[in-house]
Parts: sequence; C-alpha cells; structure tokens
Amino acid sequence: MKKFILFLSILLMPINVLAYSDYIYRGGNTLGIEIECDGVLIVGFYQIEGEFNKGKPELKVGDYIKKVNGVDVNTLEELTTEIEKHVEDREVEITYKRNNKESKTTLPLVSENDVYKTGLYVKDSITGIGTLTYIDPGTNIYGALGHEVIESNSKRLVEIKTGNIFRNTIVSIDKSLAGYAGSKNAKYYYNTIFGDILKNTNHGIFGKYQKGLDNLKLVEVGKPEEVKVGKATIYTVLEGEKVEEFTINIEKINETSDTKNITFEITDKKLLEKTGGVIQGMSGSPIMQNNKIIGVVTHVIVDNPVTGYGLFITKMLEEGEA
Repeated sequence: MKKFILFLSILLMPINVLAYSDYIYRGGNTLGIEIECDGVLIVGFYQIEGEFNKGKPELKVGDYIKKVNGVDVNTLEELTTEIEKHVEDREVEITYKRNNKESKTTLPLVSENDVYKTGLYVKDSITGIGTLTYIDPGTNIYGALGHEVIESNSKRLVEIKTGNIFRNTIVSIDKSLAGYAGSKNAKYYYNTIFGDILKNTNHGIFGKYQKGLDNLKLVEVGKPEEVKVGKATIYTVLEGEKVEEFTINIEKINETSDTKNITFEITDKKLLEKTGGVIQGMSGSPIMQNNKIIGVVTHVIVDNPVTGYGLFITKMLEEGEA
C-alpha cells in the first residue's frame, strides 16, 4: 500500500499477502528455455539497393509486429503469409507495439531481382539455457535465471506469449576470460517439458512446475538480514545433468539494490579450472549459506569473471508469487 492512502481506505481494502513457503526445493538443475514472443520481434534491418527500409513512421529494433493490414500475426509464417497477399500493392500497413503502446506505419515492399523484400530481420521465438533456482512446494511455482530473458540484438526484454522449460544436458564449457563471458553448451530435449513460462521479469522467469526433476532437496529460506560476508556455496551443472556444489566468498551485501544484492568471488578451484569464473548458463544457480538458500547467481563481472552478482532469494520468491 502506498503511504499516502488514507487509514480508512486501508481498513476497507483487502491486503495482498505474499504466501511463498518457508521451505522450498533447491534447484541447480540445468534447463532449456524456449519463449514464443508476443508478436514478431524486429531485431535488425538490412539494406535493399543501398537503402534501409524502415517504414513511415520508422520502425525500430525492439518493436513487436502485431498485425499486417489488420490481420493478427504471431509467427514468422503468419507474417510472411500476410505480406505475400499484398505484394501487388507494393506496401503493407504494419501495426506494431513499442513501450506497451500500439501504433501503425506503412512499410513499402521493395523489389530486388524480382523478389519483394521488407528489409526487416525478425524473430518469433527465443531459445537458450539457464539454471533452475527453486520450486515452491506449496504452490508449484518455480523460479529460474534470477534476471530477465533479453533478445541479444535489440537488448530488450522478451515479451512472452507462451513458453516452456525443458530438459537439457551440458556437453561442453567455453571458459570465461577477462573481457569475455564464457558459456555452457547444451543438448536440448524439447519434448521433455518440466513446466511453462508465465512471467519474464528482472528477477527471473517464473511459471508452474509440472514434472520431470527428482531428488530435489527441501531447504529453509534465508532472509536478507541473515546473509553475511564470508563463505557460501552455489549449486550448478558443469557436465551432463549432475548438480554439484562449489564454494564462493561473499564480499559485499547491498540491501538497497533491486538486482545486485550480493557481490561474490568464486574460490572453488575445480569450478575455476573448468569455467574460468561465472559463465552464461550459470544464471539461476542457488546460493546457500548456513544451510539456508539466501540468493541466486545472476550476473558475471565481465572484466573480472571470477566475481559476480547475486539476488536475494526473497526478492525472487516475492516476484514469483506476485
């Protein structure tokens, strides 16, 4: 409730209580992530006969195409089909969404070597890997990543139409170096679905866990005030689907930050030898201290990949329940 609301109003209005459990299943498991965009996402432009074709008013990278000549489009196939219907008109009306507001533009269809082109690079889905952080046994809500899914070209948060988390196995590691973030490389099993994706936020992705993961450990949730500078551990997968524990040292705690509450250094020799530090795909790895889950690995400090940032687990849980 905002502070300026009258006391009388507080008495009359229902109070929303976040009901996450005091004990949750600790993750660490590797996940495949697939998101179908809410519309067709523009990720770039290419030149046709030496000029860019962006429409009037101009489309921008990060815009979502929602309609072509008034017809809804959600996939590349639907977009192509509707554009092909209007090739003889030499232009189409595009309804697009930018910053949650829909607008329209006219996009010319330009002929080059007897082929009509739009000048747009587009996507309708995003696929990647990450790490499961937790499953709440009371609600079956899961959380993963600890940060948002961003499209790499537009650097924009991906708006979700539908999505799934599914099985994958880690097959190799590209090590991090100073100035370069390494990554986990995985084999995907698209048909082995663990759950859906309902939310993509700066505190992670969330949805309902269905089935597929066994032997998860129930652990107590640690509050922000319980987090201390010093030794802690993280859980993640470096090979296959085996979740392993590795040591870190928490160097700094920032309770006021929205996303970077914990600054840590990896101290585990095995992890450093294998990865060189924090790597892509490690996001979502649970952080444990004093037998409690206190946070989640979220970001690498690229200039010094031995170090990284983490988010308080309570912020993730609150986002998942909201």
